[in-house]
Amino acid sequence: MKISKILINHMVEPVGFQLEDLRIEFIVEADCFAEITKHLKIWTTDYDQPVYQSEQQVFETNFFDVDLELTPRTRYYVEITIQDAADNVFAKESFFETGKMNEPFQADWIANPDKTIQNTLFKKGITVHTNVAKARLYATGLGIYEASINGEKIGDEYLTPGVTAYDQWIQVQTYDVTEAFQKSSTHELLFSTGDGWYKGTLGFDGGMNSIYGDQQCVIGEFHVTYEDGETEIIATDDSWLTTEGNVTKSEIYYGEDLDDTKTFVNWQPVMRLDKEHSLLQDRLSLPIKIMERLSVQEILKTPADEQVLDFGQNQTGWIEFYNREPKGTKLVFQMGEILQEGNFYRENLREARASFVYISDGEEKWVRPHFTFFGYRYVKVEGNTQPLQMKDYQAAVLYSEMALTGGIETTNSKVNRLFQNIMWGQKSNFLDIPTDCPQRDERLGWTGDAEVFSKTAALNMNVFAFFKKYAKDIAVEQKLHGGMVPMYAPAMGNSDGGSAVWGDAATIIPWNMYQVYGDPAILRQNYSSMKDWVEWIRKNSKSSELWTGTFQFGDWLALDGENPALPTGKTEEDFIASVYYYYSSDILAKTAELLNIFSDAVHYRKQAEQIKKAIVKEYITANGRLAIDTQTAYALALYFELIPERQRPRVAEDLVARLKKDNDHLKTGFVGTPFICQVLSHYGYHKLATKIFLLEDFPSWLYAVNLGATTVWERWNSVLPDGSMNPEGMNSLNHYSFGAIMEWAYTYLLGIQQVRPGYQEVNFAPQFDYRLKQVNGHFDTPYGNLSVRYQIEVDRKHTVIVHLTIPFGLTVNVKLPRGESSPVIVNGEKKANGCFSLSCGSYEISYIPSKNYVEHYHSDTPASEIMADPMLVEKIDAIDPVLSFFKADPAAVEGGLGTMSLTKLNTLLPFIQISPENLAKINQILTATPILSEREEAALV
Repeated sequence: MKISKILINHMVEPVGFQLEDLRIEFIVEADCFAEITKHLKIWTTDYDQPVYQSEQQVFETNFFDVDLELTPRTRYYVEITIQDAADNVFAKESFFETGKMNEPFQADWIANPDKTIQNTLFKKGITVHTNVAKARLYATGLGIYEASINGEKIGDEYLTPGVTAYDQWIQVQTYDVTEAFQKSSTHELLFSTGDGWYKGTLGFDGGMNSIYGDQQCVIGEFHVTYEDGETEIIATDDSWLTTEGNVTKSEIYYGEDLDDTKTFVNWQPVMRLDKEHSLLQDRLSLPIKIMERLSVQEILKTPADEQVLDFGQNQTGWIEFYNREPKGTKLVFQMGEILQEGNFYRENLREARASFVYISDGEEKWVRPHFTFFGYRYVKVEGNTQPLQMKDYQAAVLYSEMALTGGIETTNSKVNRLFQNIMWGQKSNFLDIPTDCPQRDERLGWTGDAEVFSKTAALNMNVFAFFKKYAKDIAVEQKLHGGMVPMYAPAMGNSDGGSAVWGDAATIIPWNMYQVYGDPAILRQNYSSMKDWVEWIRKNSKSSELWTGTFQFGDWLALDGENPALPTGKTEEDFIASVYYYYSSDILAKTAELLNIFSDAVHYRKQAEQIKKAIVKEYITANGRLAIDTQTAYALALYFELIPERQRPRVAEDLVARLKKDNDHLKTGFVGTPFICQVLSHYGYHKLATKIFLLEDFPSWLYAVNLGATTVWERWNSVLPDGSMNPEGMNSLNHYSFGAIMEWAYTYLLGIQQVRPGYQEVNFAPQFDYRLKQVNGHFDTPYGNLSVRYQIEVDRKHTVIVHLTIPFGLTVNVKLPRGESSPVIVNGEKKANGCFSLSCGSYEISYIPSKNYVEHYHSDTPASEIMADPMLVEKIDAIDPVLSFFKADPAAVEGGLGTMSLTKLNTLLPFIQISPENLAKINQILTATPILSEREEAALV
């Protein structure tokens, strides 16, 4: 037994963060569960004089909610101790450190008098004693800044201070600079700034510039503590000097121009700004870091005679290269996501120039941009005088520092690629805010995209702190807009919004974070804004109980719209809006109850019930028929349990019937897509859900995979089957919304289903399917890593074998499908049936399901399904050449004839004449052949 990890507010050793609602949690690793006690001690300078100490508590949860008044600029040391019944003690230490908190800044905001400068430098030479015991920098800048001491960059994060509504709050970063100050007594302190989100151009149709301000500036304090206890503060003030740096132009969409031939001259005194300090706050944003580096996979020579680097993966960040060019050489790097007819392509980036231009100083060194980022896979290189070498280039992948917490693999390589694409879409777009895309002239924190993906995001990565900051971004905008949630946050000066699903990010994201992590901190932080959003709906709806009469996005990018020019889909917008009005009211009632705000709990519970009744009255008949015959409408009605329980099976049947009319293909957009497979699996149609999930033609998830996608696309068909871009426009190839299908995969394919917030109790109830007969995955719950591996054996009985590893403190209720009447073997011991509970440990579970999961063909199998299995076609050809008709005319397979069985075709078509004897032999082969082809079976063996 040991304590393997300690998290403070879901972060590892956070420094300089806002730390209200202090929660300290820990992971225990053990081979099996044992009764233990837990104890927490916190101290600052003296272990024997703690500032906080808990009682020795029986372990029921793995966290401590700490009521401790913190002081500014203080390091707090943490020790967690656990003790078992045999008095064995196990301990682990960690720390956290506060930032400036509410302590006033002594420093001044400083700027260069010339507001047009694209890269402002600020410097100061200082002398300190050499016996420095501790040194910290508390700083921020507008727009983006980097700081250095003696030419060496401070810290390993980039694009600080991140993006906020800078006229409402500005984040301060804390850096440990002790080591730098110990190296010598004289130092040059330097800040370098670019426009970033603060001053640069942002938004649609060319965007707006200087949304938050028109002048780059910085503020910072170096706090130095010497070994003798003496302290010194070196602050930004009018003693600093400023000039123009060598970045000649830099913006988020534009990219960056860097001229290393420029020398830093004309240093002059800074201008001290009369700028408020009241907006300065300790950070919430996780640091943006280089989380991975990718190598060039191929250097392409295109038909248009272009030099293009292919990194093999669409991602977000910037290119780094080793400069070998002589002085004055101008290198141009253009970023793109896809090739067209083998040539470099960037038209889907719209107005974003997305380029890095470098003028060489002749020095051999690694070069990178500083104040921008790109979404790309391909880089067109121009201007080089030396041959391109793969080793000289790498892609620095930037995203917020979030630990990976989940993943799934199967025997289907295309499915595995899809799951990787979803993960890469999250990495690419979780850069301080959940952006809609990282490449074109947008890159905004769209609320709807974040809301529909938020549960999947929390299963893939530790996003609690990430969404805590984004939830504040939303709340800040609501205060400026009377409770209305804008389309994206920060709103960048845009006042449009108030749509269902998008606006409901105000309630759903905090609620989803509570469900996954079991921590109500974001609910407490955002409760008033959650309430303001629901009240905004009530005040602005044209109906007293439904939500009607306001702008809606509908089921964005759905395929069932009657007007192809409108991307809102066929599902009635007021129905979608009313469903989310109900859901947000329901969340608000539950949150009020959780936070002991009982009057609100009663009020919003009543409101939610009234809305639900009004929805039922308006859209659902007494017999349970839904008035709107769309996939999305059925999915919402089932997922949000709007239908009386006894009538839900009927509505599920109606959804299946609707899908059959649509050839079992999705017609859903952003709203319906996350729920379709979930409700199908929940209501007994997992086979159909898996069929839809595994489709490879348009529209489907694997359609993009087959066309070489390495991330999720904005549209189902952002790329057409011939490889050309969809001419309708708005084609981001790195847009994660449709990746919300992975929540279904964790819940039903992997079988991890939350019972209580925080995953302390879980139902393990996988829905097995013969097409995905080996699955391996995990979710790193707040209690530790819950891992699952199962396979359907290729034997006569098709035994199911499950390997399950359960972390300490977590209870798993095993509910094996088709196992209720079968003996189940768990680590060699027999269980009566497939329902039982397990605690910490590793288990092998095996049983023979009451009905086989490997299905076989039959006499009614459509010809199109037979034609899809080459080995089966071979066997039938050996008996009778009946399938030659389809071989000669492939279009017939896609048409109505392909939906008929061979028996029916033999009856209807005079030129198909199969003797009764041969038909019997064919049917015998069909019933003996697994639908999972023999080739796949052999590969699995």
